[in-house]
Amino acid sequence: MEGSSIRERKESQNGSNGHSVGLISGVCLIVGTMIGSGIFISPKSVLLYSGAVGPCLIIWTACGVLATLGALCYAELGTMITKSGGEYSYFMEAYGPIVAYLYSWTTVMVLKPSSLAIITLSLAEYASTPFYLGCTPPILVTKCLSAAAILIIVTVNCFSVRLARYVQNFLTASKLFIILVIVVAGAVMLAQGKTENLTNTFDGASSSFGAIGLAFYNGLWAYDGWNQLNFITEELKDPYRNLPRAIVIGIPLVTVCYVLVNVAYFTVMTATDLLLSPAVAITFGDRALYPLSWIVPLFVTFSTFGAANGSCFTAGRVAYVSSREGHMLEILSFISLRRYTPSPALIFNGLLAICYIIPADINSLINYFSFGQWTFYGLAVLAVIVMRYTRKEHHRPVKVPIVIPVLMVLVSCYLVLAPIIDKPAMEYLYCTIFIFSGLIFYYPFVYRKVKWAHTFIAPITVHLQLLMEVVPPEKIE
Repeated sequence: MEGSSIRERKESQNGSNGHSVGLISGVCLIVGTMIGSGIFISPKSVLLYSGAVGPCLIIWTACGVLATLGALCYAELGTMITKSGGEYSYFMEAYGPIVAYLYSWTTVMVLKPSSLAIITLSLAEYASTPFYLGCTPPILVTKCLSAAAILIIVTVNCFSVRLARYVQNFLTASKLFIILVIVVAGAVMLAQGKTENLTNTFDGASSSFGAIGLAFYNGLWAYDGWNQLNFITEELKDPYRNLPRAIVIGIPLVTVCYVLVNVAYFTVMTATDLLLSPAVAITFGDRALYPLSWIVPLFVTFSTFGAANGSCFTAGRVAYVSSREGHMLEILSFISLRRYTPSPALIFNGLLAICYIIPADINSLINYFSFGQWTFYGLAVLAVIVMRYTRKEHHRPVKVPIVIPVLMVLVSCYLVLAPIIDKPAMEYLYCTIFIFSGLIFYYPFVYRKVKWAHTFIAPITVHLQLLMEVVPPEKIE
């Protein structure tokens, strides 16, 4: 996380030789980053919108292909533009400050907190379902547990970067363990001839233009994180060879895991059973792993907690970089004087996430999140094409065939427009309005830098700085 720990950065500069991650470690990092809560949340929605088992499995596979192609495009961007900040820096280079500002505005205010809200809501569902056998847990219980998880995670990340990383390492091992358990149990079921739910798999398949788009939204949510993979470049040995290799090995490996997990679900559940299940993995565990079925909710809870912790851990990056550029409130770039953690950005992200869990359910949040996210994914991939003409002089250690970004731009347009055209919903309108509402703040606060705004905000910044004991990163020696 940019600005997350000045002390650790200095230690790494003094005591590390830099490129310490090999190809295998890079693949493991990719797998650990991507596998989180999505594979336990999304199967119901992917099946619901695709209409049948066969299209459902095809969509899970296609999502893996799209994630791989998107990650390769990001590898070109990340090795060409080495500034921190990810998409923010790419947009600044390709389109200028307005698009970069709208991205940082939307990410800090919508995408990061809604992602944390989705993950913690799924954590709450899996943690509470064993206590409500035969029925869905009350919404109030789920949302209260979700809010409690956000508070715990934000507290851990504000208290210590090192503690957050130790927690993350343990929880990564937990989620890989439960994926392995489900896949092996599914393989055993297949070997025993449990294949009746995997016949006539295209009966009832959806032909709706928009429904397929929504199925992709939910499937791609499980792969979310593929756009962060270029941030491992600095730690990779021979990064310009190993980064593309890690991508084409790691993401297909995740794809295989996800498809096998879905196949495992269908060995013990019909499509109807899966759609009616309050928590798919728990239903699978009850039918396939009894009397050890208790390990499923336990380790799925660990997995989703790890995903939420990872989401919170990275939440300060865009806020820090855009604040440094003057595009967000200055206080969001400050770090704790005692803990060396980006406390203001973390707390702000957590408070917004709690606000998002109050009115919304998981499916609405995923649609809301995916619409906004794929708008910017499309712009980022388009930047690869744009800068082939506007930044010809830039060195490109990784250069993908032009057909890949062209294909990804077309896919992004489909994913953004298809659900709206087929079945307009208010969340798309809200998201669009919110993205462009950032321009209201951009003109006076960023472009014009009006003095009265600074006069109003400066005292608030000072009081928050004293309250949280935070300072600009450059003040830490």
